[in-house]
Amino acid sequence: MNNYDPPNASGNNPIIGAVSAKQQFMTKVFGWMAAGLAISGTTAYLSASSPVIIQTLYSNMFLLIVLVIGLFALVWNISANILKMSYTAALANFAIYAALNGLVLSSVFLVYTTASIASTFMVTSGTFAAMAIYGFVTKKDLSGVGSMAIMALIGIIIAQIVNMFLHNSGLSAIISYVGVLVFVALTAYDVQKIKNMGEQSNYHANLAISGALALYLDFVNLFIYLLRILGNRRD
Repeated sequence: MNNYDPPNASGNNPIIGAVSAKQQFMTKVFGWMAAGLAISGTTAYLSASSPVIIQTLYSNMFLLIVLVIGLFALVWNISANILKMSYTAALANFAIYAALNGLVLSSVFLVYTTASIASTFMVTSGTFAAMAIYGFVTKKDLSGVGSMAIMALIGIIIAQIVNMFLHNSGLSAIISYVGVLVFVALTAYDVQKIKNMGEQSNYHANLAISGALALYLDFVNLFIYLLRILGNRRD
């Protein structure tokens, strides 16, 4: 009797098994990220096509503020409690966030032309893909890059709040360009961090949803800043 097992059988090769587990984890992360983007895009387009929704949403500043606060609360809830939730609850929170964010993003269809939205989406996709690949394959530790990007992001948020009162077009342009650089860096950093999670044999299943949310936020913010630079406004 021949008891020899081929060395390339994944069930008997821990290296191949680990690679397969990491690939499955990354597939789930990018799959849920894509699903979140699809939910947001569909919600944004349908909302922008409905005069009733647009009138209700943008004629009531209190409602818009509550919606924005709700979005921040959902992100905080997912980030802080991701390991305490059931997989279904974590997924539901992510889907609800993507849908509500789609409502807010509906404004881009009112401000920019459909052609420029589509072209900017393609540019965003290419840029995001390039940085995601870099973050996945590089041997360089991107922790320092991530830390600097996060600090720069805090600066951008403060600058945007200040510019709400100044209405300075020059400052707005600077914020947009810096924002692109920040989220380009964060994309590579987050992909590397998520890949490292997937290499752990005992990772929590909900981390795939947490990773999807991080990449979703990177993509959406990169898209928004690029749209401010490349987008053609409606007359």
